[in-house]
Amino acid sequence: QVQLVESGGGLVQPGGSLRLSCAASGNLFAINAMAWYRQAPGKQREFVAKIASGSSTNYADSVKGRFTISRDNALNTVYLQMNSLKPEDTAVYYCNVVDAIGSSYWGQGTQVTVSS
Repeated sequence: QVQLVESGGGLVQPGGSLRLSCAASGNLFAINAMAWYRQAPGKQREFVAKIASGSSTNYADSVKGRFTISRDNALNTVYLQMNSLKPEDTAVYYCNVVDAIGSSYWGQGTQVTVSS
């Protein structure tokens, strides 16, 4: 059994910042990639950012230059620093972890609301 526990969501004004965290625990093989996705009301879940085991990163065009993904391998934790937030960033944010044998796990989601 693998658990992903997310935290850090909340309500923030436009232009503000939030930092999301996702800690993985349980019967988990060595982690390969860690990523964040989001799903806004009435829309499909979309990719936000990914960090590979070698720490290479890639981002959706909509968040480049504003969001930064990082990881702490010792803690099996992935972070998403979100700056210059916009109302269109409002969504439920989900972390995703893929282990060394290709198994994929999802967190329960954390709500991010950007509104004045």
